[in-house]
Amino acid sequence: MTTLLHIDASARHGESGSTPHGSHTRRLTARLVKRWTDMHPETKVIYRDVGQNPPPPVTGRWIHAAFTHEAKREPWMHEELRLSDLLVEELLQADMIVAGVPMYNFGPPAQFKAYIDNIVRIGRTFGFDRSRNGDPYWPLLAGEGKQLVILSSRGDYGYQPGGTLAGRNHVETSIQTAFAYIGIVDTQSVAVEYDEYADQRLADSIGKAEAAVDALVTQLSR
Repeated sequence: MTTLLHIDASARHGESGSTPHGSHTRRLTARLVKRWTDMHPETKVIYRDVGQNPPPPVTGRWIHAAFTHEAKREPWMHEELRLSDLLVEELLQADMIVAGVPMYNFGPPAQFKAYIDNIVRIGRTFGFDRSRNGDPYWPLLAGEGKQLVILSSRGDYGYQPGGTLAGRNHVETSIQTAFAYIGIVDTQSVAVEYDEYADQRLADSIGKAEAAVDALVTQLSR
């Protein structure tokens, strides 16, 4: 049985097309999850809305707790890491991660960055040993076959690889870097563009993105 972790990071409520000023990324993630579960009804879906309920950003206390060996943690440290532990457990369960992450000022929303900071955990998702030969860091989720799908949206256009604004797109690349660091390297992405234009170009982009999502579900189901 596949476990799918569905994450939404948009600050917008609802989905575009059905909610006024709704989110394109929520629209795409909902479509992908529905298509997938229609084809694979046995799938277990874990839902995490970090756009509406963001995890707290990392603090000095969090760092102190995370970098203290579990056997030596004081009670307050366990409490400090309680939500992070839950987010890590959800990630560990997942075979597929479907993340709706819009572009805000050229990068992911702060809510999603806080999510990443909570799941990139020493001893849980990556290892570190100063005495290790070569690189002292290594991914703990490597080789598990986890797949990451990033569904994004942009106000402007040309952010795709080779596009005129590709160098300003720090959404997919930053997410891929963080997830690869912990061992999740199988990544696919689809994005809507032209949001700020609100014309036929946006409608066409949404249509192309939805078709790409449908094709991706078929591809990943093979």
